[in-house]
Amino acid sequence: MAERTVEVASSVGLHARPAALFTQAAAAAGVAVTIGRPGDEPVNAASVLGVLSLGVSHGEQVVLAADGEGADDALQQLVDLLSQDLDAEESAAGS
Repeated sequence: MAERTVEVASSVGLHARPAALFTQAAAAAGVAVTIGRPGDEPVNAASVLGVLSLGVSHGEQVVLAADGEGADDALQQLVDLLSQDLDAEESAAGS
């Protein structure tokens, strides 16, 4: 099983728009991906309700895990996504 730990860069954490963008990317990854805080029970990364239930804030670390062919590439894409402020585009558009 492939795993990656990443710090959530979005200014609002994994709430609202960032959670929706992340779960859409996880669903399109082609492999089953889980997300959770280190040491806690993970949830399905493609489930917006599951991701929102984690209540992850800006700067918190999460662990992504996936198994199967393409898992490493899928996880790297999701790490890259979470390493960005996914709420910044919305803030800039509202200015």
